[in-house]
Amino acid sequence: MTGGVPANLENLEMLIPEQTTCWVVTDGKAGMENQCLGLAEAIGLAPQIKRVKLRSPWKELSPFLRHGLAWAHSAKSDAIEPPWPDLLIATGRASIPASLYARRASRIQGVPKTLTVQLQNPVIPSTRFDLVVTPRHDGLTGANVMTTRGALHRITDKMLRDEAEKLLPLVEHLPSPRIAVLVGGSNAVYQLTPREMAPVTMQLADMAKNTGGSLMITPSRRTGEANLLVLQAGLNDVPSYIWDGAGYNPYYGMLALADYIVVTCDSVNMASEACTTGKPVYVVDLPGGSDKFRRFHQSLRDDGLARSFNGQLDHWNYAPLNDVQLVAQKIRGMLEDRRKTLAALGVG
Repeated sequence: MTGGVPANLENLEMLIPEQTTCWVVTDGKAGMENQCLGLAEAIGLAPQIKRVKLRSPWKELSPFLRHGLAWAHSAKSDAIEPPWPDLLIATGRASIPASLYARRASRIQGVPKTLTVQLQNPVIPSTRFDLVVTPRHDGLTGANVMTTRGALHRITDKMLRDEAEKLLPLVEHLPSPRIAVLVGGSNAVYQLTPREMAPVTMQLADMAKNTGGSLMITPSRRTGEANLLVLQAGLNDVPSYIWDGAGYNPYYGMLALADYIVVTCDSVNMASEACTTGKPVYVVDLPGGSDKFRRFHQSLRDDGLARSFNGQLDHWNYAPLNDVQLVAQKIRGMLEDRRKTLAALGVG
């Protein structure tokens, strides 16, 4: 198999009125904001991004917020005020007051104009929102809870084609199979230091040499210079392209051009995005972990999407992870139902 862009990421028809408005509300963390943006874009909307921070006493309080929601955000936050959107997609604790306030303040004859969709477990009853979308490994259930196998994302077949075109001039000299390596770093539950990076680098080098292939490696913000130096030193005699963290990030281009993908286990987002490609995905186990992460990775293995990395390559097929389109389809239906309800009340 040679590297290329998969043709199996469906673009469902966008059957919503052009005037439909949407907000994405987060605390600005890129990974979480991208999940919201990916969902909005899959629905067919160009959302307005609003970034918020909690101020005292709300940032010290339990998430069970009921009063004073209009004043919960700091002065540096974007305004949460009319005109209210048709759809609000949010994630993170700081976004909860915005979701609850918009749902309450936008009511017309008791019916909220704004449909509220909260990503991730909000830690308050899901009934406070119109829909809660959470990964299956969170274990949250409810009548208005939709579970996904992994994280939502912004990947589309067009994005991968465009990113492949950008990256190809830098890697077209690399022999096949091309192996993309997505490197994370230490976080609250996993550890990735040079002690762990060294043996992984040796495995990657041996794998490339044994297969006659090459490596395309992209580190994350958490990887750190020490781990990057280990990779560079250990792969200096291996056909490879290692992004140095400067300028354009070739992450998506690597997903598009890879024949195989290796990803460290510390990021649900990276593993989920790798599994949207339909290409063989190997997960590098690191010291540490949590029950939630273990459930997530086990579900990928059980569903045949990913395997544990052992320095060997094999090929298998699976239906790509496409949760974002399933969620988008659900929300389109909910928007249409809300529109009909408001129209019955005489609201255009």
